[in-house]
Amino acid sequence: MIPAAALSPVLIAAPVGGACLLLAGNRWLPRVAIDTIALLFALGNVASGVMLVRATGDGRVVTWSGGWRPRPGLTVGIVLEADRASASLAVLIGALAAAALLFGWRYFDDVHAHYHALLLLFVSGMTGFALTGDLFDMFVFFELMGASAYALAAFKIEEPESVQGGLNFAVINSLGGYLGLTGIGLLYSRTGQLGLPQLAVALTGHRSDALVLAAFVLIATGWLVKAAAVPFHFWLADAHAVAPSPVCVLFSGVMAPLGVYGLARLYWTVFHDLLPAAAMHRMLLVLGVATAVVGAVMCLTQRHVKRLLAYSTIAHSGLFLLGLAALSPIGLAGAGLYLGGHAAVKGALFLLAGTLLNRFRSIDEVSLHGRGGDRRLNGSLFVVGALALAGLPPFGTGLGKALVEEAGGHEWLTAVVVAVSAATGGAVLRVALRVYFGLGPAPEPAASGETVSGRREEPDERPPTKHTPIPVIAAIVLLLLGGLVLGSMPALARAAARAAVTFADGHAYVAQAFGTAVAGTGEIPDAGWTLSGVVLDLVSTGLAVGAALLAIYGLPSQSRRAPRPTSAVVAALHRLHSGHLGDYTAWLVFGSATLAGLLVLG
Repeated sequence: MIPAAALSPVLIAAPVGGACLLLAGNRWLPRVAIDTIALLFALGNVASGVMLVRATGDGRVVTWSGGWRPRPGLTVGIVLEADRASASLAVLIGALAAAALLFGWRYFDDVHAHYHALLLLFVSGMTGFALTGDLFDMFVFFELMGASAYALAAFKIEEPESVQGGLNFAVINSLGGYLGLTGIGLLYSRTGQLGLPQLAVALTGHRSDALVLAAFVLIATGWLVKAAAVPFHFWLADAHAVAPSPVCVLFSGVMAPLGVYGLARLYWTVFHDLLPAAAMHRMLLVLGVATAVVGAVMCLTQRHVKRLLAYSTIAHSGLFLLGLAALSPIGLAGAGLYLGGHAAVKGALFLLAGTLLNRFRSIDEVSLHGRGGDRRLNGSLFVVGALALAGLPPFGTGLGKALVEEAGGHEWLTAVVVAVSAATGGAVLRVALRVYFGLGPAPEPAASGETVSGRREEPDERPPTKHTPIPVIAAIVLLLLGGLVLGSMPALARAAARAAVTFADGHAYVAQAFGTAVAGTGEIPDAGWTLSGVVLDLVSTGLAVGAALLAIYGLPSQSRRAPRPTSAVVAALHRLHSGHLGDYTAWLVFGSATLAGLLVLG
């Protein structure tokens, strides 16, 4: 039995050890052994993560690296501090990695163990980011997951599009990381501390410090780049379009949401008493609405299925930010449940997209019209995933969506959440009905205005298979079942509510890091299903079905163009997503300045 204090280091170090083992045995290990070892390490992280969740209870498991212990007046050690939220993220990371490896069983025959090693290093970086209580280590793990992700995104190095997508991903995320590092340096220059609990103590009384505010803006920029919040989002669709389908499971399911987690951890642990709540609420609300709306509009106008799913991830990142914007435990619980449900459902949808690519060498909705093949299994699973993405009860996406609506407290905000959920779910359902069931006339190639088609792409699997392998189907079904269980078990909703209260208690985080036992504070909110939540979820699901059918049967034909104002807005949005690094860098600078303006606005 692993001691509780050793679980966090094991979760970070074990995947690195697995990657080294695979690379060392790359020349002589048979392929089935490579797949098995990688999968076992991912499942080992799931098991260790579950043990860590149990060990945290309603508190935290604190591990000071190197056996160092804090003493009065001397707090220089590096701390790993796991609560139920971060430990659950570690479980999610391991589970999605296992699903990705199960989908990729015996794939990528020409790369031996390199793919598996990169994936395990990616897992280590993401897990370390979730568990560390040190701000500089957050940057270190940010870079570790980034370096692994860049290589995975550009894995098909022989394809120019893959190189471009990976380059955009690497440059924009690296620039965001460097801005964050600059902010970390400013905090260190002011306080001489890097640990989150040490910073929280050292910054007491710095509420009006302009340098501290600048540091927060820079660090928040780095985390929001990873979260693909507007206007830092441009890299995400490019990366998802070229990355192998199982890698997209981790990109969409947990890597992008980790940026939202990093911002929440920074605010509630260090800056909660330094930044005015009204300013933080305004910043998160504006970012969340902009991200959700832009992502939804771009999602509706895609024909490249993986880009469509990527833009829906951007839209849902906006909804996660709206959960944080409530600045309350119920908002945090809703965002957490939504994140978990979205990860499972979106992971299944990306794997289904991968099966299309492997069979037809295309990911283009237009050219695949009526060619999807297995309607009874793959087609049905795609439809279920689309409806779950729209918020169909009792999926975890539906429960998380309902809680975010409840936390928002405004009718117009509820309307935004319902509309965005319906738009993203409807776009995915449109793909399922057209590709697998051949509904409606063949769509016009230029109907969406999107020029990236996804035709004639190299499959993830060599050679392509006519039938979906059993391990692939197993991974897809398990992910959808996971999303269903998350919304169907009241005990999980109650656990999410308790985890949210613990997460928001920054004072207890600091006290436990320094070895002081504290009682839990704050009332546990009710995070279960309500009648209004179910009704609104059914409304968004119904709207998604209507949007899909309207797109298939009711949109103007080629001879009747869309209304000029609408088409002009869509065309302008597509022009902004130019693929040029210079444009994306300019938006990064603009976004950072906008964050500062939203925080200081009177």
